[in-house]
Amino acid sequence: MMEMRPATSSDKPQVRSLIEARCAWQEARGFESWRPALEHLVAQCDNADGDVWVLVDDQAGVVGQMLVQDVGPPWGWSDAEREEPALYLSGSITRPEMQGRLGETMALWAVDRAARLGIPWVRRHCQVEAVARYNLTQGFALVREEQRTSAHLWMMARRSERLELSDRLRETPELPRPR
Repeated sequence: MMEMRPATSSDKPQVRSLIEARCAWQEARGFESWRPALEHLVAQCDNADGDVWVLVDDQAGVVGQMLVQDVGPPWGWSDAEREEPALYLSGSITRPEMQGRLGETMALWAVDRAARLGIPWVRRHCQVEAVARYNLTQGFALVREEQRTSAHLWMMARRSERLELSDRLRETPELPRPR
């Protein structure tokens, strides 16, 4: 069984291992790796805002990490969209050798969490077309594509809704809204 919970400083060794495994997977396939950002990504476990979450498996430990924020980036969304309450997902990383659609589990947890908090939208963006296709299988819709200076982005959204996830996750204790 797994659970989502806020990351803590004590998660750093497992998060480092998770990110190193994902970097090796990316590099073996010729994809751009997150290795240059490794130290920054590990340091996010100390984020006092409580917006870094980890997916923890009872046997394997930390198998996923994701930022969940209530303020999105200043680009990619219209002024009207930015005014709507939403949870914004970014930096989703999962352990590549684990089965079970871990990224989907984290995304669906966020959709359910947003509904529990009374937040109508979950939004995310990605820079890789294959990841955008994967996000579409999770019920996200493509809102628009945007070309930034150094990246092409897929901006995606999904309405929040209560979901039955007890076959994947233990109940997450009610925690305050993200800051």
